[in-house]
Amino acid sequence: MPPTPVFVAPQQYLRSPAGLAKAVVVLLMAVAVADLLAVAAGLNIRRVLGNGPENDFATYDDAEATLADNLYGSAGALQGVMTLATGIVFILWFRRLRMNAEVFDPSVQPMSPGWSIGAWFIPFANLVLPRRIAGGIWTASAQTNPDGSWRTVPATAMNQWWGAWVCSLAFSWVTSRQYMRAEKTQEIIDAAGLVMASDALDIVAAVFAILFVRKLTRMQGERAALGVYPLGARG
Repeated sequence: MPPTPVFVAPQQYLRSPAGLAKAVVVLLMAVAVADLLAVAAGLNIRRVLGNGPENDFATYDDAEATLADNLYGSAGALQGVMTLATGIVFILWFRRLRMNAEVFDPSVQPMSPGWSIGAWFIPFANLVLPRRIAGGIWTASAQTNPDGSWRTVPATAMNQWWGAWVCSLAFSWVTSRQYMRAEKTQEIIDAAGLVMASDALDIVAAVFAILFVRKLTRMQGERAALGVYPLGARG
């Protein structure tokens, strides 16, 4: 992937998202690492609990099981902290891009700038509204052609990010509740396996999010270098 170009703000109303983008990328990498640690902790707890039923609990170690459970809980707590931090910085980055898009071309924005924050906190609607807002940002940030006509940039990176994020969110919601309801040893082992699959899906979502953040940040840098207002009619 080519390096992100230097963001040149044509006037004071534009603000570079590059710094926030770098912070988001670093935090998304940290989320992926936390997910990997959670997968490792899940494998460990499945191994420890699996030793019991296999040999009629002859070599089952309560202390080892307690340690495995504590490690699993710590990995989950780390995931929670990293996800919260990433979410905060991501929304700040998202708002910065939405404000810039208002300068580039407000006519293609489906919602007012304030929704770039509020849309994330409305249950169920937050599965749809942020994607609509992102679509407006994407369109306004597309670099124009040399003759002033608008260039359509395939939204593949945006669609992959959103699809992976929604799938990860839904799967995580289901698997976490199944794990909390598990009581018997085999139920816990099975639920832990599903949670591990959810963690793996979250890693995929983090990768797609990184690609989306870098792509859209680079698009805005290129668009800003061409001038504040639309340079020609769409077509």
